Amino acid sequence: MTNEFVDLKENMTVEQAFQKIKKIGIDKETIYTCYVLNMSRKLIGVVTAKDLLLADRDKLIKDIMDTNIISVNTLEDKEIVAKTFDKYDIIVLPVVDMENRLVGIVTIDDAIDVIQDENTEDFEKMAAITPTDDSYFKTSVFGHAKHRIIWLLLLMLSSMITGGIITNYENAFAAVPLLVSFIPMLMDTGGNCGSQSSTLIIRGLAMEEIKTKDVFKALWKEIRVAVFVGIILAIINAIRIIIQYNDINLAITVGITLIATVMLAKSLGCILPMLAKKLKLDPAIMAAPLITTIVDTCSVLIFFNIAVMVMNI
Repeated sequence: MTNEFVDLKENMTVEQAFQKIKKIGIDKETIYTCYVLNMSRKLIGVVTAKDLLLADRDKLIKDIMDTNIISVNTLEDKEIVAKTFDKYDIIVLPVVDMENRLVGIVTIDDAIDVIQDENTEDFEKMAAITPTDDSYFKTSVFGHAKHRIIWLLLLMLSSMITGGIITNYENAFAAVPLLVSFIPMLMDTGGNCGSQSSTLIIRGLAMEEIKTKDVFKALWKEIRVAVFVGIILAIINAIRIIIQYNDINLAITVGITLIATVMLAKSLGCILPMLAKKLKLDPAIMAAPLITTIVDTCSVLIFFNIAVMVMNI
């Protein structure tokens, strides 16, 4: 915030207000919004340049000021302040202390800087990169590697679980070697579905279109979307498998797995970001890389269990 603002008194006339603005306005951050203070410097009203220009010169400020004031506290989080600008479509916001005394203002250009910083941080977390304050070219090669390696190590080690599951189903591979060729498709499809859902949920949470209390409402919608998408993907893959391999059991196995994987991925993509928000964590940490790793493991487990039951192997 800045303390370079124009303050007026309620018993001033419009003419006196103009004189004061002309005297001190050159050094102020903005003169388009002026703040009316009482003797204790408590904020009691707001008057704009438009209000002053359209009013009679002998009219008192208290007769034209707006007492319905949107303000923020000095201890408010800067991200909340930035969202206030977006919510009310304002260009300047007064900052008051615990006793409602005006101590400064925040302008829209500062709010935009905060929004850009927060968006950049969210993008970095969604890509499993530790956030940094420096720009891309100002960050050294070592700095880039340091910010990325921790998540990459965690994700790499977690993928060993998937490898262990595949190893346990060596007999299934031996009986139907063709099963192996469908693993990448199933894992990629599940990861992509989870990324789609998590991106929409994270964006909704950031814009406050979605609340944590809406978890079941959002989950029900994602499940319906998953069923619709999963059935279409399953049908297309079943037709391809029957034409290419003439194997109905394999088509059924892949189709059922696709539907189950898509439902699981979209459910996790919905629930995990909202869970993070509920736990006072950044929902972006539950984005694509983490969800993809979880879905990869689960999709392989689902695939081979269904294959064992359907194909009797």
